[in-house]
Amino acid sequence: MTASLGLGTYKVRDVAEAARTACAHGTAWIDTAPNYDRAHRELVPVLAEHPQVRVSTKTGFFGKDEATAAVAEGILTHDQAAAGHSLAPAFLRWQTERSLAVLGRADIVFVHNPEHAHLGREELYERLRDAFTVLEEFAHAGRIGRYGVAAWSGFTSGAFTVPELLDLAREAAGSGEHHLSAVQLPVSLVMVRPISLALDGRGPLVQARAAGLTTFGSSPLHGGELPRLATPELSDHIRPGSTPAAACLLAAVSCPSLDVVLLSASTPEHWATAQEATTAPLAPDQLRKVTDVLAQG
Repeated sequence: MTASLGLGTYKVRDVAEAARTACAHGTAWIDTAPNYDRAHRELVPVLAEHPQVRVSTKTGFFGKDEATAAVAEGILTHDQAAAGHSLAPAFLRWQTERSLAVLGRADIVFVHNPEHAHLGREELYERLRDAFTVLEEFAHAGRIGRYGVAAWSGFTSGAFTVPELLDLAREAAGSGEHHLSAVQLPVSLVMVRPISLALDGRGPLVQARAAGLTTFGSSPLHGGELPRLATPELSDHIRPGSTPAAACLLAAVSCPSLDVVLLSASTPEHWATAQEATTAPLAPDQLRKVTDVLAQG
């Protein structure tokens, strides 16, 4: 089964146009974050026009304007604001309130790159448990749908595992009825380890799928760099006649146990090309041959 395409808004120049295009092409998910420049505000009219589209945002990272506001309101000190990232419960609660005030709704709120805090294992788990407690409060109050963890390296570096996050969610909820429902991590031919693990029936994507969590793959083209790195030989090896971008995207959406691939595509042409490229996913044995080629260098 191929993953579906969702819109990722990181570094997208015209978020409103990209979101309208994605909705017109049937996307079910738009993913954003308060530190993605003006993405929240630009999404407001699009979400009103397309109430059926689900939206996920994040909490943890913040930009200069939000840092200034947090300091002015006594939520963060100047030193804390200089870090650009916080897992402090008071800040997560404050930032989530601000996001909801702009977006109007959030189907998922991801704790954003918790490994960025560079904490020891015990302290990181304590911070995550506290973060989950905050988001459980929002979910119980009907303010958000559910929550998740969006990591860049956390799952592959061993900072935390899906079973450990589930344990922390149960502790935060005080029972097995928690609202942790999703994980997000990069899946691409650069960040290929999640694909290799999933092909072996292991790793965070397989663990999350087995637990009933929704799995999101970010940066399938590695910030737009991957099509320039992929050789014509690699593209033909993935699918003869494919462009580098189409071939690399096809590899990502073919990853086992992956539900949604977040693509930062802006134009109708980009979306049509992406959808055409992903209509026939690679079989697992084909995808394994691709990862084997990459492993050989």
